[in-house]
Amino acid sequence: MIDPNTSKVTALVMAGKRSGVLDPLAERAGVAQKCVVPVGGMPMIERVIRNVAASPRIGEIRVVAHETEEIAALPEIAKLQKEGRLVFRPGAFNLVDSVFSGAEGADYPILITTADNCMWLPEDFTEFADKTFASGADAAAALARKQDVIAADPIGQKKFYEFSDGGYSNCNTYWIGNPEALEAAEIMRGGGQFVKFPSRIAKAFGVVNLVRFYLGWGTKEKLFAKVSRRFGFQLKPIVMDNGYCAIDVDNARTFEVTEKLLAKRLRIA
Repeated sequence: MIDPNTSKVTALVMAGKRSGVLDPLAERAGVAQKCVVPVGGMPMIERVIRNVAASPRIGEIRVVAHETEEIAALPEIAKLQKEGRLVFRPGAFNLVDSVFSGAEGADYPILITTADNCMWLPEDFTEFADKTFASGADAAAALARKQDVIAADPIGQKKFYEFSDGGYSNCNTYWIGNPEALEAAEIMRGGGQFVKFPSRIAKAFGVVNLVRFYLGWGTKEKLFAKVSRRFGFQLKPIVMDNGYCAIDVDNARTFEVTEKLLAKRLRIA
């Protein structure tokens, strides 16, 4: 049995970029890729890596990126790479194949997060790992309650999944407990964002579950249980204590929100 107090989790930090497209935030900041845009005075991937590394649950850190030079030059990244704790893995053409590339040869379980998840602090990564260990899940997704997200900031996140037990937002952080559960990454082949693109729910989860989802039939646990049966392993929702966890840097609006909330959260942390 895995001891959550001593077992280490491999972290995959997704830091890819769209081929041939310069992100508007990167263009505004004068950098080559979004993940190195400064947020609160620090490149966002450097902030995420620093907080991932500070969690006692995290062991090896793998950065999945298409262009590594700009990232590797950042002090926190360079330090961890020199210590042998951080390695780079090549990004692929799409998100799913990038996850497969990052996971190749890694020790399980694997925690996947994104380079723009600036609101996550070390204790959030620890909370997610501890709760997932306790749940016994083969794969998991971090969610935040709608009321908690709105309490953190009313415009920080505008899209929510509605279940019979309330609204929830995705936190862009996931868990792969074993090689068999890596199939869960296929759910993201269309890029995720199921609220914006309903057809992706049908493709990933099945048409019946799409109908249940949009009619609000059942709790999130029931829907995840049905998806688990479809995939053949336990996929579970993990509800985070803090609504901040659902807010990341997608555009100019969420950039401003994140900078404001970071200043507030770091003062009280």
